[in-house]
Order: sequence, then C-alpha cells, then structure tokens
Amino acid sequence: MSKIQPAVAYTPVAKFFHWGMALLWIVAWALGFTAAHGGKALNPDFVLTFLHKSVASTIVFLTVFRLFWRFGHSPPALPATMSPLTQLFAHFGHLLLYAVALIALPISGWLLSSFAGKPILLAGFIHLPLLTEPDKALVATARLVHNYTAWFCGLMVLGHILAALKHHFIDRDDILMRMKWR
Repeated sequence: MSKIQPAVAYTPVAKFFHWGMALLWIVAWALGFTAAHGGKALNPDFVLTFLHKSVASTIVFLTVFRLFWRFGHSPPALPATMSPLTQLFAHFGHLLLYAVALIALPISGWLLSSFAGKPILLAGFIHLPLLTEPDKALVATARLVHNYTAWFCGLMVLGHILAALKHHFIDRDDILMRMKWR
C-alpha cells in the first residue's frame, strides 16, 4: 500500500488564483486610492471609480471559486525549519488575508455603493443587486469603514510580500518558489 505524498508545490490552478487575484487586488486598490484621493483632476467623470468597482466585484466572485478550490486541495506543508508558533502565525495570516482582503473589503465596498444607491457592474457588464436599501445617513460611515479596511489590507498585503521575500532571501527556504509561476 503506497502512502500519499504531500504536495511540494502549489497546483497550477492555485497559482493562477494567487497571482491573478493578487494582480486584480493591487489594480483595484490602486484605482480605489487614486479615485478617492486624486480628486476631480484624476477622476472627473468617475471612470476610475467605475473601474475600481468593476475589478473589485470580480474579486468577490473569483474568491468563491478560489475557496471551493482551496477546500478541495491542501497546500504544501510548511518547512519543518519553521517553529510551530511561526507556522501558526503563517496560517493565521493567510486566513486573515482571505477574510479581510478577499471578502470583507469588497463586501464593505458593495455595502458602501448600496447605501449610496450607486450601481456596481460585475466585470463592467453585469449589474449586481444592492445589498440594502439606499441610506444616505450611512454613506459616510460605510466609506470610513471601507477606507480603513483598505489601508489595513494594504498593510497586510505588504507584510505578505515582505514575509515571502524574507523566506526567499534570508531563510533561504522554498516557500516563495512553491508559488512560482512556471
């Protein structure tokens, strides 16, 4: 009877979800930042806002597929050189990235648009329903929650990138290479 060997690298589908959604997330974040802080000079007709919502809404739906894939496909084991506490932090960090960056942030934006009565077009084509009735009294609070969540996510993504680089250049383990797009 043969033993099932643990995966030593992520599957091509997992890599596609990781790198594709990372690119979409960074684009959505940059568009949102520019739309929110660039004023009318950079976003005169709210085109950047439209693009931001279009990309971010796509992330919500890709996350559903990504989670289904992830539940059916275990990632490679972390290196034995990592302490149990470090492994726990790594697992918690990934859960936090999923929960906040891929779920809470896009949903908070969807709620913001819903309170404002503004439409969201999935991938720029499909109208998404409002999550709630418009309520102008809640728009400022929803915007504040969305903006702070975005900044928190930006810091988490930066931390994720720095951790991957630390693994590669300082620890010299194979963590980063497991996710390398080939």
